Amino acid sequence: MRNKQNWMRKLLMAGAVTGLGLSVAAPGLSQPTAAIGQPNLPLPKQETVSIVQLEIPNDKAKEKLFELGIDLTHRIHEHDGKMEVDAVVTPSEIASLKLHGIQVKDTLITESQWNARTAEREAASQLQSTLTASEDTIKILRASHYTNQSDTFLYVEAKTSAGDTASTALTANWTENGVDKSATLNRFVDYGEYIYHYFEVPVTAVPSSVKITSNLGGTASSAITEWLGADKPGNTKKHYVTNFVDHYMTPAELYERAERLADEFPDLVEIIEMPNKTNGYRRVAQATVGATTNSAVVVSSKAWGHEGGNDISVEFKNPGTSNSPLNVAVEGKNISVNLATDADGKTSSTARQVVDALNSEAKSLVAAATYRGNAGTGVVVPANAKLSDNLNAPENVSREPMTVKAIRIGKHRDGSKPGVLGYAQEHAREWVTPLVTIETAERLLRNYAHDGETKQLVNNLDIFLIPSVNPDGANYSFYDFNMQRKNMTNHCAPTQSDPGYRTSWGVDLNRNHSIGSAFDGFVGASTTNCLSGTYAGPAENSEPEAKNLVWLANQFENINLAMNIHSYGGYFMWSPGAYDPNRTTLPRPSAGEEAFYWAASDNILNDIQDHRGTVILPSRTGPIPDVLYSAAGNSADYLWYEKGIYAWNFEVGADLWDKEANRWRAVGFQPAYEEGHEEAMEFANGLIGLLKVAYSNSKDKQPPSTKAVPGSGKFNGPVHVGFDTNEAATIYYTLDGNRPTFKSQKLQLSGTREPAETLKIEKTTTINWFAVDPAGNIEKNYNPLTNAKNFNSVTISIKD
Repeated sequence: MRNKQNWMRKLLMAGAVTGLGLSVAAPGLSQPTAAIGQPNLPLPKQETVSIVQLEIPNDKAKEKLFELGIDLTHRIHEHDGKMEVDAVVTPSEIASLKLHGIQVKDTLITESQWNARTAEREAASQLQSTLTASEDTIKILRASHYTNQSDTFLYVEAKTSAGDTASTALTANWTENGVDKSATLNRFVDYGEYIYHYFEVPVTAVPSSVKITSNLGGTASSAITEWLGADKPGNTKKHYVTNFVDHYMTPAELYERAERLADEFPDLVEIIEMPNKTNGYRRVAQATVGATTNSAVVVSSKAWGHEGGNDISVEFKNPGTSNSPLNVAVEGKNISVNLATDADGKTSSTARQVVDALNSEAKSLVAAATYRGNAGTGVVVPANAKLSDNLNAPENVSREPMTVKAIRIGKHRDGSKPGVLGYAQEHAREWVTPLVTIETAERLLRNYAHDGETKQLVNNLDIFLIPSVNPDGANYSFYDFNMQRKNMTNHCAPTQSDPGYRTSWGVDLNRNHSIGSAFDGFVGASTTNCLSGTYAGPAENSEPEAKNLVWLANQFENINLAMNIHSYGGYFMWSPGAYDPNRTTLPRPSAGEEAFYWAASDNILNDIQDHRGTVILPSRTGPIPDVLYSAAGNSADYLWYEKGIYAWNFEVGADLWDKEANRWRAVGFQPAYEEGHEEAMEFANGLIGLLKVAYSNSKDKQPPSTKAVPGSGKFNGPVHVGFDTNEAATIYYTLDGNRPTFKSQKLQLSGTREPAETLKIEKTTTINWFAVDPAGNIEKNYNPLTNAKNFNSVTISIKD
């Protein structure tokens, strides 16, 4: 299981897909519009983007949708006999789609709504910064005990001056029968107003007093009195605290929260710093000087914008004399270009000539290029520009390369316990996903002291949570372009590197991995178009963010389960994640492995449903190509095929049913926070559900048992032999009388989304086999590495 064999990849690469190269158009963008030989045109204006739901009338229109390279958020679904899909589009793309009969059915989010949500997030973040800047004050409103027909309970209400932010946590401590006890308080908010924190737990003896401590340093104590009166609190015995996030969080906030948790719970938490720093939230400063495509000059600083590039200015001047030569003067950060003039004193320098002059005389400061590969034959007119990196984040947002961090939670973090990995925000625009990891971390730590199930998980698992795999892209999504999917590294050539393309640079980190990649001919990513929303990068595993995930899986060999958290659409998926142009997928899991994926999914999806009733539909549950599309080079495939890690994919944000309109409505990547909060809560349930699966699997010491159906016997003709198993287990078998080993054939699925295959026996055959469950238990404790004979065996005798 651990080494899912490099041979799989080598086998695939030696097959029919070798040498194939796919090209995917950039979503929302055409190819460069000013190539050599094209007419002189005005420079295109930067367009806004929206997420809309498109209605597609027929297959011909669907083919056109793909041909135009529209950025689709998930697969096309049929609804009431029509095809629908959500897409990220510009106004010009909408106009183009209408020409082919594709209409906008609904608009999910516009740029103005994004601005409003960004402002809401900023306000919440500033409030949190203000409230957590100093020690808070705590008031204990009520500390009571009561006894009802079920048990004796301790009930406490307390209020903190920093209670308006969910990151403020209160902990109660008391002594019960000489044993120190503690519990985290729930935060109660009604219609946006903070009311108080509270908890209620059963006690074996009534304590005399309770002390409340805040994670900000505030403390308060109170004697415990008996609760009198008819209206007693209820008798809920399970005290479990949730709701620790209250706004969308930037990478800096996520990592700060992680560090605070490590400081507060040093016995349970450590921060893992990944070795590969990101490129940084930074860009060179640029300007496109000119009004038309064949007379424009693109000027880019050699230094990053924040390191001096933003201080550079360039001016194209008419020197005011006739027959003047072209020359460039540099004074400090100011570049003056005296354009050549003719006998009448009119400027005569072409864009190409100006580019060559700048690259010769100002090369220490800038690099120049014609506009998008244009020949640059147009005459440059006087103009001036201040270069800018076009980044809008405040100065306190670092532009330097970032260290991606993981939160490691566990009582025993020495590699001796089964490891579980949850990682989020490979795609920058998916704002809800990091909240799932932070909410999960807070729940594990703040319920540890008083919730037995939580203590079991933390004591017996090694839990790794990466809140943001892609911090650079996330910052760009928060401050500059909300629909940013990729990281911020620009691998484009100069012909595609003018600032008008700045929202399309970067690498899709979930297409940059080495298994089933676009470089090996698999579908669902581009290796040639750097502007594509699914650009796979210049090479497999080229990006530091992808390398970090590989490093983590290699560094901590005990990781055997993983969850990649994405949005949106309400999907729950696993490998294989990619197929070739013939729709031949990566090797399917064996029947037993697939059964474990499904069995675990049942538990996890039930936990998601518990929060508010959200049901992840059967049609959106299963292997990735069966429910979504091919995603060449995705990270979950790497974890499964290369490392033997059972790897699932969440797509948080299931569609919501609109009763009035009698239809489903998509939620988008950045729903109003009220909805985003609910998604974080329910999928934190799901992530903890994965931990429960891991814990249950770790306790499994019982070997599986199997039975061939039919068993040994004499038959008149061909027989189909199946296998009954008492749990999800992989069956290794032989049909030639040899001992079965780990190199023997595995029982496979009979077809896509179908049960296990049966073996068609047409002549007398002895079937030898054994089963292995996901915990590694081998049926009958058979050891296939020795000469042991205690495997299963039946003989099917077929009459001649």
